[in-house]
Amino acid sequence: MPALDALLTLLIPTLILLHLYVAPFTKVEESFNIQAAHDILTYGIPTGNFSTALRSYDHFDFPGPVPRTFVGAVLLAGAIRAVLGLYNACALLYYRNGVSTAFGRNIGNWYLLIHIGQFHLMYYASRTLPNMFAFGLSTLAMRNFLPIPAAAPAISKRHKLSIYLLTITGIVFRSEIAMLLAAQVGYLLLQKRISLARDVVPAGLAGAVVGLSVTIPIDSFFWQKFPLWPELAGFYFNTVKGKSSDWGTSPWWTYIGNALPRLVMNPVAGQVCIPLAVALKPTRKASLDILIPLAIFVGIYSVLPHKEWRFVVYALPGLTAVAAIGANWIWTRRAKSMAYRFLSLALTASTLASIGVSLGMLAISSLNYPGAAALDKLHRITLGSKEVVNIHLDAMTCMTGVTRFTQMPPQSLLRYDKTDDEQELLSPPFWEKFDYVLAERPEKVIGGWEIVDEVHGFAGLRVLHPGEGRHAGGGDGAFKKLDVERTSLWTRSVDFARSKITRGWWIEIKMEPKIRILKRDRG
Repeated sequence: MPALDALLTLLIPTLILLHLYVAPFTKVEESFNIQAAHDILTYGIPTGNFSTALRSYDHFDFPGPVPRTFVGAVLLAGAIRAVLGLYNACALLYYRNGVSTAFGRNIGNWYLLIHIGQFHLMYYASRTLPNMFAFGLSTLAMRNFLPIPAAAPAISKRHKLSIYLLTITGIVFRSEIAMLLAAQVGYLLLQKRISLARDVVPAGLAGAVVGLSVTIPIDSFFWQKFPLWPELAGFYFNTVKGKSSDWGTSPWWTYIGNALPRLVMNPVAGQVCIPLAVALKPTRKASLDILIPLAIFVGIYSVLPHKEWRFVVYALPGLTAVAAIGANWIWTRRAKSMAYRFLSLALTASTLASIGVSLGMLAISSLNYPGAAALDKLHRITLGSKEVVNIHLDAMTCMTGVTRFTQMPPQSLLRYDKTDDEQELLSPPFWEKFDYVLAERPEKVIGGWEIVDEVHGFAGLRVLHPGEGRHAGGGDGAFKKLDVERTSLWTRSVDFARSKITRGWWIEIKMEPKIRILKRDRG
């Protein structure tokens, strides 16, 4: 049905933009690229005294443990974050086109339906993590490894394009892509479906030349270190020196047992449809061709002690494609037996539930940026000031939404300080120069201060039993950003749902003070 195809196609970019609109702020993992994009837009790319002009850039004050590439930020600075989200949406839709061509339109539609309920993908597609710059390119590349019918020369051309794109992606954006490339190429070589001399070496060398030609000049210029290859430096720091463990370690099974099920999110799709697609003889080979390289990639990466879901997010389109194969098998046979009828009902319920849960997680996630909300309040408090206002932002404030985009421009009278050196923070003279402080823990701020306001943030969920009232500061208060907690309509809707639908049970969003706005007590 063309109308259904068009609707499902539009839902992917629409949901990505909805997640961006509801939760526009960023956290520390995204900070480098968003700060770099701000600095390029604000200060431009220096053409005179490079070292002096670049000193206004944030990465010289807060360089982080390893350098990160400026390539994504340079591209992003030419537009807005929505472009990043739409770029990833186009990559997903391009992959869907390959799924539809290889397996049929219905499987392509199931692929989109399952993606729609994947919170992490929809939420982070527009966020400036280095992984999300890499995600679009890796998805475009992996699409060309799908078993799309074609003549041998066309298939060889697609394989070489994929190797070329993955090589560039690994060199410029994320070094773990090299493991995904090795797994995919190794699998095809074992099956004698590609040639090392004809396909792999030429495409890999071309990708390496292009990738290095892009990242080394750009990043050496912005970091003022010649020559600099950020992903090589990051690989050496995190893998060779083992410094990634400083951010925590996880057991070897974390990706398989936790991260990937959370990414797929739809429990029936992940735990029923994928195994079913592998078990059934008609769909087994195609499913294994997609899954085996991804399994090798995840298995290799599981050896490293520090694990995060974003390191293996590139496997998600392939997993979703196999889940769609299994889902379509169930759905098209729902009238043939009680077992398939039951599974189709479970699949429908699971798909709708995952979409609902994903939207609920979006609402909750929008409450995780108290730093940005506190800075916005402070801007309103200081509005119209005729004198310079010096502001200190503590670490929690900076990590929960504050970027240079949320600060007032340099020509304003507001001056921001983000010092996080513990010794300096223990010095009383350090605090005397500030008029306001945004702090998670006011007791650590030395001197005479008064709390003029506080900003709440998400603090978990709480199950309310029948007859139990809502907690002050929770529940309705969680939606203060949307100004719905004060409307009688919202209150009546909650009361109606509790009394008529859930019989008194309810899930309350707990909020607690996260950031305090302190004003110097001049008395």
